[in-house]
Amino acid sequence: MAKTMSSGGNQKLQERMTKLWADTQGSQAWNSIFRPGSIFRKGYSDSPRNRSYVVMNSVLYHLHPVKVKRHAVKVSYTLCLGGLSFFLFILLTVTGIFLMFFYRPTAAQAWGDIYQLQTSVTFGLLVRNMHRWGAHLMVLSVFLHMARVFYHGAYKAPREFNWVIGVILLTLTLLLSFTGYLLPWDQLALWAVTVGTNMMGYTPVFGQQVRFVLLGGGEIGSNTLLRWYVLHVLFFPFVTVIFMAIHFWRVRKDGGISGPL
Repeated sequence: MAKTMSSGGNQKLQERMTKLWADTQGSQAWNSIFRPGSIFRKGYSDSPRNRSYVVMNSVLYHLHPVKVKRHAVKVSYTLCLGGLSFFLFILLTVTGIFLMFFYRPTAAQAWGDIYQLQTSVTFGLLVRNMHRWGAHLMVLSVFLHMARVFYHGAYKAPREFNWVIGVILLTLTLLLSFTGYLLPWDQLALWAVTVGTNMMGYTPVFGQQVRFVLLGGGEIGSNTLLRWYVLHVLFFPFVTVIFMAIHFWRVRKDGGISGPL
């Protein structure tokens, strides 16, 4: 008798879980993140390899789409803010690689390397200014791009997931700008590190642990500069590239560049 009641309860639980899963797959949030059936519409069988093939093709096709909407190529005051942000990211990558050849992330040498870069390296001052002003312009262009998307209502269905990706990219852009601001290791950088890490120290539960990890110890020193340098040149750019690929792919999957609604 007890076994019969137990099996009946398990069956009801299984039915509820099945219904919950079906409702989840049919929800607006699920459809915003995933596009069910897209792989079959392209004529491929369902397999991990074919799904990866479709995703990568969607990223590449976005760069050279077969067709575009009329409003996407119309000259306007918001023309290509997303493309401009991507171009500035490429510019910052190229100029940043150049600067890495002349910069050593140590407290004793950082400022001297920056000074020598500006005074003794051929085109050093030009490249550094391109990197610096390009970073400011990227923050501005990403912010204006987000504002355009918001005021055009392009964050609504079915683009909610891509709006979240855009917010993450805006956050990463600000983090890249902030970590790069610290690398000259001058008085402004020291105060920026002090204020920034003190703010992070008030994070609930893990605040002091986060501050300790970012400082590389109990106080600001060479370990702090090295950690922020690694964040600036490796971690944040790598994560940004991943989210940009997802962003481009979703633009393609959501029907191309959005226009006014």
